[in-house]
Amino acid sequence: QVQLVESGGGLVQPGGSLRLSCATSGFSFRSYVMRWYRQAPGKERELVAHITNPGSTNYADSVKGRFTITRDNAKNTVYLQMNSLKAEDTDVYYCSAVQWGTIYWGQGTEVTVSS
Repeated sequence: QVQLVESGGGLVQPGGSLRLSCATSGFSFRSYVMRWYRQAPGKERELVAHITNPGSTNYADSVKGRFTITRDNAKNTVYLQMNSLKAEDTDVYYCSAVQWGTIYWGQGTEVTVSS
């Protein structure tokens, strides 16, 4: 079965860092574009970062220069390194795999940025 499991969320102070992981199974990971989204109450679900294989990336303007998306094809895992975190980064972060008309979603991991 297809599975995407996010981890690494938690509470961090402003200016701090977190590394999110999304471990996947049940599909051909190398053939999929991987994405991180985030969503908080009162906000639309936002595309945060996007990575192809072999690794072209795109980022939302709000996170450029602070977040880095990477993928490890040997581990079927995508990561989101988040630095210089701000209070407005507080969201549930979701991992997604996309190819043509197929989209898979994880259950999300919560990130809270607060002093």
